[in-house]
Amino acid sequence: MAPAPLQNDETVLLPERIGELTGLDGFGVGGELLAAFLAAFLVGNLMLAMTGVAGPWAKRKITAAFTDRIAVNRLGPAGLFIIVADAVRLLSKELVIPENADRPAYDLAPIVVASSALLGFAVIPMGSGIHLADPEVGLAFVFAVAGIASIGLVMAGYASSNKYSLLGGLRAVAQNVAYEIPLVITGLSVVIFAGSLQMSTIVEAQAETLVDLGVVTIPAWYALVNPFAFVLFLLANFAEVGRNPFDTPEAPTEIVAGYQTEYSSVYFVLIYLGEFLHIFLGGAIIATIFLGGPAGPGPAELGIVWFLIKIWAVFLLTQWLRSAVPRVRIDQLIEIGWKGLLVLSFANLILTAVIVGLIA
Repeated sequence: MAPAPLQNDETVLLPERIGELTGLDGFGVGGELLAAFLAAFLVGNLMLAMTGVAGPWAKRKITAAFTDRIAVNRLGPAGLFIIVADAVRLLSKELVIPENADRPAYDLAPIVVASSALLGFAVIPMGSGIHLADPEVGLAFVFAVAGIASIGLVMAGYASSNKYSLLGGLRAVAQNVAYEIPLVITGLSVVIFAGSLQMSTIVEAQAETLVDLGVVTIPAWYALVNPFAFVLFLLANFAEVGRNPFDTPEAPTEIVAGYQTEYSSVYFVLIYLGEFLHIFLGGAIIATIFLGGPAGPGPAELGIVWFLIKIWAVFLLTQWLRSAVPRVRIDQLIEIGWKGLLVLSFANLILTAVIVGLIA
C-alpha cells in the first residue's frame, strides 16, 4: 500500500487549530499567543515524555537485549517504574557546585543544551496536524538551533573548573565543527531535490511515486532516491549527538565523563535530558528529510504514529551502535570528519546537482 500523502487540512498549523477549537483566535494577538503557547506546551511535553521513557528505561532494555543481560524488571510491569525511581533519585540528590566554578556559565549550560533541542521541534511536521511553525527556511532553522547545544557544552566544560570537563568541552567543539559542515552540506542535497528549505515542502515532495509495482507503490523518499546521502547524514548525525563510535567528548575511560563531570542533581538531569532530546531531534530531522516525514500506510490521521515509529527506529539504531561499535580515538574522529565525510558530502552535493540539472 502506498504511503498516504499529506492532506490539505494538515497544512493548518497546530496553534491555528487550537485557536479555532478553543475560540482563542477571536481574542486578537493575545489569543494567538496563548494558542501558540498551548501548542508548544503540548509538543514539548510529548518530546519530554519520550525522553523520559528512553533515558531510564528503553536505553537499559535495548542495551540488555543486545548484550544478553537482564535489564530492569523489578519496579512495576517490565520495570517501567524505574522512570519514576530515577527521577526521584536524581532530583533529590544534593546539587554540588565546584568551588571555582564560573557560576553564570555553569548554571546556564544545562539549560542551553536542553532548550536548543526543544526549539528544533518547532518546525518539524509530525503529521496528524501537529506542526508548530512552517517558515520558508525551516531546515536552516533546525540546523541553527541544534548547533546552539555546542555552546552549552563549551560553557559546561569551561565553567566547571575541571581539567577533564575542559577537555570534554574542547572535544565537543572540535567534533561538532568537524561534523556540522558535512551534515549541513548533505542536507543541502535534499534541498536541491525538493527545491525548498521549507519542511512541509520537503515532506510533500517525497509523497510522489518513485516506482509503481501495481500492488505496491514505492514512495520517492530521499533515503531511496539518494541512499548515499542518507548514509552520510546518518553518520554525521551520530557524531553530532555524540553516540558511538563518536562519543569521545564524554569518554569515561579517558576523561571521566567529559563536560558533565562536575554536574549533579537537576543540572545533570538537564544535560542528560538534552542529550536524549538531541537524539530524538536528529531522528526527527532524518525522518522528515529522508523518510517521508509522517507518511506511511493507512489514513493521514495515523501520520503522528508513523513519525514516532521512524524516530524510535533511529533511536534503536543509536543504541545498537552503542553496544556493537567501539569508540574511535579523538584524532581518528577528527580525521574521519575532515578527510572523510566532508569530502564525500561535497561529492554528493555536486553529483546531486548534476543529476537534478540533467533531469530538469
